[in-house]
This record gives sequence, C-alpha cells and structure tokens, in this order.
Amino acid sequence: MFTTYKEALDWIHARLRLGIKPGLKRMEWMMDKLGNPETKMKTVHIGGTNGKGSTVTFLRSIIEAGGYTVGTFTSPFIEQFNERISVNGKPISDAEMLQLANIIRPLADELEETELGGPTEFEVITAMAFYYFANLRKVDLVIFEVGLGGRFDSTNIIQPLASIITNIGLDHTNILGSTYEEIAFEKAGIIKLNTPIFTAVRQPGAVKIIEEQAEMKGAPIYRIEQEFSISHHTSLPKGEVFTIITEFETARELEISMIGQHQTENAALAVIAAQFLNQQGEFILTEHAIRTGLIKAYWPGRFEILSERPLVIIDGAHNEEGITALTQELMTRYQNREIQVVFAALTDKKLDEMIAKLDQVSEHITFVSFDFPRAAKAEELVKISQSQNKLAVDDWGPYLLEEIQSLENNSMLVITGSLYFISEVKPFLAKYLKNKTTSL
Repeated sequence: MFTTYKEALDWIHARLRLGIKPGLKRMEWMMDKLGNPETKMKTVHIGGTNGKGSTVTFLRSIIEAGGYTVGTFTSPFIEQFNERISVNGKPISDAEMLQLANIIRPLADELEETELGGPTEFEVITAMAFYYFANLRKVDLVIFEVGLGGRFDSTNIIQPLASIITNIGLDHTNILGSTYEEIAFEKAGIIKLNTPIFTAVRQPGAVKIIEEQAEMKGAPIYRIEQEFSISHHTSLPKGEVFTIITEFETARELEISMIGQHQTENAALAVIAAQFLNQQGEFILTEHAIRTGLIKAYWPGRFEILSERPLVIIDGAHNEEGITALTQELMTRYQNREIQVVFAALTDKKLDEMIAKLDQVSEHITFVSFDFPRAAKAEELVKISQSQNKLAVDDWGPYLLEEIQSLENNSMLVITGSLYFISEVKPFLAKYLKNKTTSL
C-alpha cells in the first residue's frame, strides 16, 4: 500500500526496467479482474508515427468547445507525469494518481506470479486510465493515444467510435518492421469492425495496407487527398490558417495556434472526425465549436516558442519525420537567423539521418546527455555529426542557461530531440525564463 504520491510514482517508473512487451494478454487479464472498465466509456483511438498528441489535443479541444467533458490518455508527459491522464486538458491530481496506483498494484503483483509476467510501466498507466474513466470520473468521451504501434498496444482493447492514424514513419523499426508497409500493418491494427478510420498517411504502399485492413473489417475509410483535403494554407507568425474540404462540409479559413504545416494535417483529422461524430448524432459539434476548439488547442513541446527575446524554441522532434518537419519550418520561417541547436536522442532512432538534417540548418550544434534508460550519450552523438561547429555536453542545465544568456539579436536557440528530454527541459527553462522576465 502506497502512502505518498512519490512512492506510487517511483513504483510506476521502476517498471521501465521491464521495457516494451507488445501483446494484449496482460491487459486483458487486468481488465477482467477490474470488471472490464474499457467497455464502460465512449472512446476515440488515435495512432500513427508523429502527430498523435497534437491530434488528440485538437479533437479534445473541439469537443470541449461543444460543451462536453473529455478525458485523454497520452504519452509521454511534457510538464508533469499526471498529464498522461487528463480531463479537459487538466491533469488528474496527485491524490487520484495515488488512489489508482493502490488499486492496480495488487493486480500487478498477482500478474507477476503468472506465466504472463508483470505489466510494463505503460500497461500499468493504461490500466489506471481505464479504471479512472470508468469508475472515478465519468466523462462524455475519452480519447486514447496509442503508445507504440497499434495492433499489440495496450490501448487496443477498446471498441471506439472512430479510429485515426495520423501518418507513417520509419520509427521503432526494431519492433514494428523496417518498411512503411510493415509499420502500416501494425498501425492498422487499431481498425475495428464497422468503425470508421481517418488517416493522413501518404505513402502509397502504406495506404494500400490500411485500405486492405479497412475493407476486411468493413470500416469506412477517410483518406487525405481523397475523402478530405487541405487547401489555401498560409503560415502565421504564431500558427497556421487553412481550409478543409470533406465529404461532410467545407470549413474555410480555420486557424490553429500550433506552428507548422504538418499541424494542419493533424487539425484536419480532428475536424473530419468531429464532423463524423456530429453527423452520427454522438455529439452536437457546430462549426463555431470547431473553430473555437482549433484556435484554443495547445500542446506543449511542439515547436513551442518559450521566449521571443531571446528567441528560444523547443520541439519534440524525436524521429526522422519529426526532424524533417522541424528543419523545414526553420528554413521557411527563420532564413535570416543564426540557428543554434541543442539535441538529445534515444539510441534506437535513425540518428545519422536526423543529425544530418540538423547539421544543414544549424550554425552551431550541441549534443547533450540526459538521464533515461535508452538515452544516447553526447559523446556518441557528436561523432555522427559532420558539422564544423559541434560540441558534446553532459550537464545540459548550466549549458542551456549560458547559451540563452549569450544569444544575440540575430540568433536563436532550438532545443529538440527526445520527448523524454523535452519533458525535463521544458519546466526547467520555463521557470528560468519566468524569473528572468520578472527580474527585468
């Protein structure tokens, strides 16, 4: 029995030692013991390589703007662990997290003694989310973000109102496969019988796999550039404007506050899913709710401007596709700036290609180490870089503060890489920059 929040959190984090164990047997075992809470709520399921969290946020914000209460389950966290289970964007309390841990702990211990083995960290927190929304906090809808892949992800025991696959990239290839088609097959595992699937996947081979799985399940499919499309896109200083044309209706000049052309696709997926839910009578979602929800949607750590003077941006570009989107935005928006990059990553990523793209846009690039089981060492990363101005740093905190203090007017600092790294940097720098502003 845990008596403090810290004890509960330490126990959850300690389960990282079990690594990633794809499969649904442990989840099904725990759900059976808990009375199948996953069947007692309306859900939407969101998978994909990049953009899952942003799409969750856009859809949540739209439905909330319609006057509903929305629960979300996301990963990883950026500012605090509790945000992984949230209601209307507000993380659950420490007391609720402690209560949930005490409910799941006995099951985890019992499961450990079976042939299935103990649940992973992600399975534990997923079980906590299911129990929470079924028994402790009833909401109108819960949006579940896939943790890894889809077919064998612990969230894939729900029967959602709709499924969304944002895009496909060559990430987690050691687990999901080495081709777009193989990864698409794993992602398409979230498609359910007669349940619509909305997707922004563009690779022809990957789209074909998703189409085949949708046909097998009798699932209506809505594909970008086919059943819905984006037009008249314009970038704003702090966001994007675009029009979306769907089978349901055309929504013109929609505005989002998240930066990047890729965010228009994530927003479009949320819009067409909301239009579908509205048409089905599940929720009443007017165009006003859609517009309001989009402009209010905020997701930390995604091309987020922490400070304008000096210009400091953080972005959780944790794989090749994310780095591509980041570097494209930097080249488009900040052609006349001297860009200084700080990068940290996990060892299981395509580091050579990611670093090569960052080398191209940075005047100076610094690689840092951080405390996480799969984190790459700064000394390993710096060897990959071909930059003439590169550096390896182990203690990133003091270094970042020095860099910010020395930034000149035409310079900017971009901190990017692993979301686990960004989750450490964001609160650290936010506190520093707030104090800096207060003292001026």
